[in-house]
Amino acid sequence: MKPVSCRFKGPGIAATLATLIILLCLAPFAGAQNGSKMTLKIALLPIPDALPYYVAEAKGYFKALGITATAVPVASGLERDQLMQSGQIDGMLNELITTANFNRRRIQVKTVMTARRAYAHYPLFRLLAAPASSLRSPADLTGVPVGISMNTVIEYVTDRLLSAEGFDPQKIVKKSVPVIPERFQLLLQGQIKAATLPDPLAASALAGGARQIVADSSHPEYSVSVLSFNVAALENKPQAIRGFLKAWDRAVVQINQKPESFHDLLLKKIRVPANIRDTFKIPPYPRRQVPDAGQWADVMQWMTTKGLLASPLDYNDSVTAAYLP
Repeated sequence: MKPVSCRFKGPGIAATLATLIILLCLAPFAGAQNGSKMTLKIALLPIPDALPYYVAEAKGYFKALGITATAVPVASGLERDQLMQSGQIDGMLNELITTANFNRRRIQVKTVMTARRAYAHYPLFRLLAAPASSLRSPADLTGVPVGISMNTVIEYVTDRLLSAEGFDPQKIVKKSVPVIPERFQLLLQGQIKAATLPDPLAASALAGGARQIVADSSHPEYSVSVLSFNVAALENKPQAIRGFLKAWDRAVVQINQKPESFHDLLLKKIRVPANIRDTFKIPPYPRRQVPDAGQWADVMQWMTTKGLLASPLDYNDSVTAAYLP
């Protein structure tokens, strides 16, 4: 019995085989490329604003939408900004002042959703008096240094809250204490008579004897935290970003319906001082919104007045609702 000989005649068969081999070799690469377009790295500070991410992760919402969303924990805004500047992350939890700082020379990031805002009984920031001080109202702060971090959202909120309460902006005296835990300690020790702090550290200070002078829950238009992504991610990973925001929004629905069911997760992922771990209330979270043009314009006015920007940046260049679920 003669062995069967298989011969392919003509260039057509050879070309087909070559094409098949190329496609087979490229298939894993194409899969990897598609996978990378559904992968996001997000810088998160250990603050209550980040809770929806951890709920979405625990509930499997990202996975259900085909997204790999990785939290990159950061200890400070400076560390977060360095990661964004070096291209090591796609997105971040930040404030409008940070978005503007990135975009001062060219558009590098865009804010795509409001992560948290102030509500009645749920402030983001409080201006507090030291436990033993006689300060009771904004009017008492004439000539009294207020501990803040300069050129940040803390200073912006302090200026706006006092102005809204009728305090002459020219009479606001500030003391630079950029490290928040140090500011907290100096306030409780009475080494500074007043300071602006974020919750939950502000709530801890109240539990430790500090007195509230004014909080942004009385003037909620001034305080928002946001989610922002760099322009490369917005261009190359739009499906992933839309899915990320959809999963975040699903988590917000769950939190707003039954906030206390996520208390243990909050304590695991968010930095809550020991003296309020049992009593700190999870705040409500906004849904499917971005900061409005008026909020952006006010931040621009403050930054240009202080010389942090040469001129106001266009709202539509830095904020977009195009990715909202």
